[in-house]
Amino acid sequence: MGEGPGDKPYEQISEELIAERARQQAQREAEELWRQKEAEITKKFRDAMAQEKARIVAEKWKIETEDRKAAKLEEEKIQEELKKREEEERQKGEEQIRQQEEIRAQELYLSLKQAQQHSQHSDDDQEWEEQLRRSKAADEERSHKARRARDEYRRQSLRAIQKGRVAGLSNLFQGTSLNNDQETKLNNNSSSPLLCLSAASSNIWERPCRPFSRDVIIRWFKEEQIPRRAGFERNTNRIAQWFHGIISRQEAEELLMNKSEGTFLVRVSEKIWGYALSYRQQSGFKHFLVDASGDFYSFLGVDPNRHATLTDLIDFHKEEIITSSGGELLLEPCGQQKNPPDYSPLFE
Repeated sequence: MGEGPGDKPYEQISEELIAERARQQAQREAEELWRQKEAEITKKFRDAMAQEKARIVAEKWKIETEDRKAAKLEEEKIQEELKKREEEERQKGEEQIRQQEEIRAQELYLSLKQAQQHSQHSDDDQEWEEQLRRSKAADEERSHKARRARDEYRRQSLRAIQKGRVAGLSNLFQGTSLNNDQETKLNNNSSSPLLCLSAASSNIWERPCRPFSRDVIIRWFKEEQIPRRAGFERNTNRIAQWFHGIISRQEAEELLMNKSEGTFLVRVSEKIWGYALSYRQQSGFKHFLVDASGDFYSFLGVDPNRHATLTDLIDFHKEEIITSSGGELLLEPCGQQKNPPDYSPLFE
C-alpha cells in the first residue's frame, strides 16, 4: 500500500473509506428522515382530505336538511289546506243533513201526532182493561180466601156444637149468613163498570174506575198509598230519591236527559191507578207502567213478579233486569230539581 507505482497512499484509502461510510450512514439517515417526512405528509393530507370530506358531507347534510325542512313545511301547508277544505266540506254537509233532519223530524212529528190521536183512546182502553182484569182477579182471589176462611169457621163451629162445648152458636150462624149477604153485595158492586172499591175500602173513600182528575189521584194516593208507604225509603220516613209526583212523560224525560244509562225515576201515573217508571237508556227513554190497584205492585205486560211494596219492586230490579230484550237494570235514582219537590201535593 503506497509502495508500488500507482498505489494510493494509506491516508487516501483511509480517507475514502471514511467518506464511504459517512455517505452510507447519511443515506440511511436520509431514508429514515424521508420515511418520517412521507408519513407526516401522508397524515397531513389524509387529515386534510378527511376534513374536506366531512365538510362536504356536512354541507350536503345541511342542504338536505333544509330541503327536507322545506319539503315538510310544504307538506304541512298542503295538509293544513286540505284539512281546512275538509272541515268546510264537513260543515256544509252537516248543515245540509241538519236541515234535512229538521224537515224529516217535522214530517214524522205530524205523522206520529196524527197516529197518536187515532190510537191514544185505544191504548188507554187497553191499559185500563188490563188493570181492570188484574184488579178483578185480585178481588176474586180475596173473595176465595174469605170463603175458605168462613167454611173453615163453620166446620169448627159445627164441631163445637156437636161436642157441646159452645152454646148459642145458632145466632152466630145467622150473623155469618148476614155477612155472606153483605159480601155478595160487595162483590156485585166491585164488578160494576162505574165503581171499583179499594182493597181497604170504607164508607169514606170509594175509588173511581179510572183516575179522571188530578185531585182524585192525590186523594187516592193519600187514602191508599201512604198507608202502604209508597214512595218512602225502606225502614225510614224519608221520601225515596227516585220518587216523583204527578209529572208528565215529557217532564220525566227532561229530568233524565243528561243522565247516564240506568238512571230512573218513578212518577204517579195519570192513566192508571199506579205509577210509571221512566228509564234512561243509551238511545233514549223507556216508560213502564206499574199496577198498584191490588194488594201488590207489578209491571203491566212486562214482568209477572208481584211485590208487596213499591220499594220492593225497585230494589228487586236493581239486581234483576226488567226485560230480557232490553236488559234494564235500575242503577242510579234521578232526584228532584224543583223546590218544593214535585211530590209535595201528595203529602200535604
